[in-house]
Amino acid sequence: MALMAEASASMKATKSALQQAKAKRAIEVATDHLGDPYVWGATGPAAFDCSGLVQFAWRKAGITLPRTTWSMISAVRKKVSLAHLKPGDLIFTDGGGHVGMYIGHDKVIAAPHTGAVVRIDSLSGYWSSGFFAAVRPEV
Repeated sequence: MALMAEASASMKATKSALQQAKAKRAIEVATDHLGDPYVWGATGPAAFDCSGLVQFAWRKAGITLPRTTWSMISAVRKKVSLAHLKPGDLIFTDGGGHVGMYIGHDKVIAAPHTGAVVRIDSLSGYWSSGFFAAVRPEV
């Protein structure tokens, strides 16, 4: 019985490490696109809307996400609170209509709106005051 518990704990640790590695890769991909323009409906690689950016970054990390914010919220089973965000988590505002990716150190990367570019914002302010939900893409 102890062997089974040990094996289960080892599998969880391995899955967690894999998720963290994929999250790190998604963040690297997203930050490579800092300064790219926001274009509604764009999914990269030279322009993005909010969900297009996170979908593109996670796809490059090997995880397939749905295209729209609402479908992302529904499809990703692991929900997290604002207080328990980890790098790579998707954070939703505007009643679920806008998404960014938490990158750690109280920072979020996002394609914010028409006329803006992919940028890093503080978690405080807009992202925390407009918080709707957060999810953690799983491996």
